[in-house]
Amino acid sequence: MADKVLVTYCSVSGNTRAVAQKLAKVAKADIEEIRPSMPYIASDLNADDDKSRASVEHAVDARPKMAASIDVSGYDVVFVGYPIWYGVAPQIVRTFLESQDFSGKTVVTFATSGGSLDGANGEHLHGCAPKATWKTGRRFTADVSEETLSGWVKELGI
Repeated sequence: MADKVLVTYCSVSGNTRAVAQKLAKVAKADIEEIRPSMPYIASDLNADDDKSRASVEHAVDARPKMAASIDVSGYDVVFVGYPIWYGVAPQIVRTFLESQDFSGKTVVTFATSGGSLDGANGEHLHGCAPKATWKTGRRFTADVSEETLSGWVKELGI
């Protein structure tokens, strides 16, 4: 029997959403967006402003509330996508991972960034779901091809 696969993602600018949609298609997966209860706006993401929402959440290791829960119980494999902020995933991704039981599940991260490779492998998130089996994640640009994603999914054995 084939694995039941879910692609989850956090996206503010749309780049991670674009990758997630292609990945869900090639992996024949369901897809869910990790959304904060209070949506991010452009000024929230100003890395040059220590008082911007993303800067503050990162500095205090916050766990922003999610707009809706995402149930992973019916899945064998969960992809978790996010933009790279400050070299790591946005804190809302930690909220999501800590909100579910990933026992017996395989978790694979994918990140979007124009250049930074920091945080793309997802290792900084392993403590948020310690009972999961983690596979090393990768970074992609929004224009990644379905062929590249399909090859990656095959490499992962999914």
